[in-house]
Formats: sequence, C-alpha cells, structure tokens
Amino acid sequence: MVAFGIVAAIGASLLYNTSIALQALQAREVPTEHSLRASLIGRLLRNRRWLGATGLGLLGWPLEIGALMLAPLTVVQPCLASGLILLLWLGTTRLGERPGGREWLAVAAIVAGVAGIALVAPERSTDHAGTGTMALALALVAIPLAAPYALRSRAASLSILAVISAGFGYAWTAIASKLLTDELSNGSLLAAVAWLATAAGSEGLALLSEMSALQRRGATHVAPIMFAVQVLVPVLLAPLIFNESWGSTPLGGAVLLAFIALAVAGTILLAGSPAVGKVLDTAHARE
Repeated sequence: MVAFGIVAAIGASLLYNTSIALQALQAREVPTEHSLRASLIGRLLRNRRWLGATGLGLLGWPLEIGALMLAPLTVVQPCLASGLILLLWLGTTRLGERPGGREWLAVAAIVAGVAGIALVAPERSTDHAGTGTMALALALVAIPLAAPYALRSRAASLSILAVISAGFGYAWTAIASKLLTDELSNGSLLAAVAWLATAAGSEGLALLSEMSALQRRGATHVAPIMFAVQVLVPVLLAPLIFNESWGSTPLGGAVLLAFIALAVAGTILLAGSPAVGKVLDTAHARE
C-alpha cells in the first residue's frame, strides 16, 4: 500500500512542478502593485496560459489525496519534492544547462532520502490529537501564512514574507488534505467537506503569495525556501497532529529524521540550482 502511495505522490509532484514552471513568467507580466492583492489573481485568471498551467497543477491534488489514503504524511510530503528532478531535466534538455556537482548531489540526496523514509516510516494513522493541541499546531501554520497580508501596509519589504507565506500555505493544504482523508476513512462526510474548504482557501492564499514573490524575486530565491517549508512543516507536525509514532522506527526516530533531513537538504540544493531556476525564469519566454 505504501508503495502505491509513493507512486501517487511522485505523480502529483510531477504535475505540481510542471505547473510551477509554466506559471512563473506569467506572474511577472502583471504590475507589482498588484502583489498580495486579489487583483493579481484576477489579472492572471484572464491569462489562458496561466489558467492552463494552474489546471495542470490542480490535477495533481487528487493524486496527493490518493497518496495520503495509502501512506503516512511523513512519507508523502518528501515525495512531493521529487518533481524538482523534472525541472532539472527540462533545464538540461531544453535550455542547454549543464548539471554540475551540486545538481547531482541534490538528486542523490532526494532519491536516497525518499527511499530511506519509505523504508523506515511509521504506520499510517487516522488518529488525531486533541482539540487544543490541534488548534495550537494549526495556529503555528496559519500565522506565517497570514503575516504578509496583515503587515502589508506597514512592512517596507514583504517579498520574503510572501515566500514564507506560500510555503506555509501549501503546508496547510497538505495537513488539511490528510485530515480530509482521515475523516473520509472514518465516515465523517461533513468534517471532510470542512477540511476541503480550508484546503481550497489555503491553496488560494499560497498561490497568491507565491505569484507575488515571483514578481519581486528570482525563482532561485523563491523556490528553495518555499519547497523546504512546505515539505518540512507537515512532516514535523505529523507526530503531534496525527500520532504518527516516530518512536516505533529505528533508533527511536533518529534514522527517520536523518533521512528527512537528507531529502530536505536535496530539495533546497536542487530548488536553488541555476538549471532549475532557469526553467522557472524562462517559461514561455519565447512565446
């Protein structure tokens, strides 16, 4: 079951990352005064290429849901970083970028990290923490997600906050998606619909934050932070929210944590590499 979950998660990641590559330049064509405003999405909704790219990304979400129904969140989230390898392939085959030691090291780290996590991961759980613990954990995700919008009129530079907000927004979507699958497994349809609504809302805010960040910062500055946050935050909160017992894994969770760190390090290296950044920066440049 876990193996099928990994395959579904990797498929979702390929769709997500293809979507990111196609969206990047379209966001930069909108004036920066629309950053962190609904008008930015309004402008982009009139862009057919951006709509097509977004639709491609949305197709990945059912695959992610399927992955979460088959494997623990601790396994699924790192697998979602594997699609960055597709961006590296596009950079080398379509844009003539030569992968160097950094890129090969990053790919090896992601592959080894994901494989290791799959081997030692805890059992999938549908148990949840108590209301107070759940509320505290979700608040830790919601505050950075909302920060750039709350501080928009006061902060001198919001680009880094927008990057962090995007990462936490996608992290909330992952957590809400996991809660949705658990509620469906338990037969609680109304609760599942409620988590679906929060996932849709966080996805929208995360997308707005990401597009705003791409207006002001290069992809090689946006992608490493955003991907690291969206992978790491749900994984670290999984034992707290979903009772995924790391203590039952080798060395009381130390081996699992080492593989998670390896996968995240590879993600940061690859997301910030010139080959991947060029794909994001030049998508549709010739059209």
